[in-house]
Amino acid sequence: MDRSGYESLDVTSRRLKARKIASILQAGRTLDGSKILDVGAGSGVIASLLAQEAGPKGEVWAVDVRDTRIVSEGFRFLQVADARLPFENDAFDVVVSNHVIEHVGGEREQVLHLTEMMRVLRPEGISYLATPNRWGVVEPHFHLPFLSWIPRRLRDPYVRLAHRGTAYDCDLLTKKELQALLRAVGWVYKDATLDAMRLMAKWETHNPLVRQLLTSPPWFIRTFSSIIPTMTFILTPDSRARSAPQRFD
Repeated sequence: MDRSGYESLDVTSRRLKARKIASILQAGRTLDGSKILDVGAGSGVIASLLAQEAGPKGEVWAVDVRDTRIVSEGFRFLQVADARLPFENDAFDVVVSNHVIEHVGGEREQVLHLTEMMRVLRPEGISYLATPNRWGVVEPHFHLPFLSWIPRRLRDPYVRLAHRGTAYDCDLLTKKELQALLRAVGWVYKDATLDAMRLMAKWETHNPLVRQLLTSPPWFIRTFSSIIPTMTFILTPDSRARSAPQRFD
């Protein structure tokens, strides 16, 4: 199944998301001089901004199954066929996967995606992973309420009935499902969802009611955490898993 075609080409929105990604990453390490991989380049805006953060001593690569770039300055691009990454082991200081894992396929492909991210990351490196929450009330790709909640057999008919396409081809995960996959692959993870939400309130949201919600005390936000639309994690490799990931040729 062709799972491409969901790229956001809104430059302003992409720049804000790129700033958010860079800010969250830089809470754990400097990006200056880093070698960075952006998995799922899309418009290219995120990779281009990361290249600015990496500076002249850094290096940024981006990959995607389609070339839909509208910005190409500052980074190198490779088109790939699937979740396999055309790089050697331990090649990058930072790996970014922003709203990609839900598009790669089912569980096997999602494990491959996470495993390949770890394989190309250096032992002391970090990864950024963000993906929609299956329990988010409005599905973000088709903008239909409860689409990812209902049984799989009903999702395609719902999409057709709403005149949003012919099939639902995304595999959204719950927080528990994502954490289980991360543990299985050998990632140590930190939940950065609240950090991402606060940055969203600062940079992306102009509705004062939404800003008030996003800047509420952590205990209040945690009460509704199961339906927060987007999950964000910072990942580091578990040293015990470093010998496990192998290149998928």
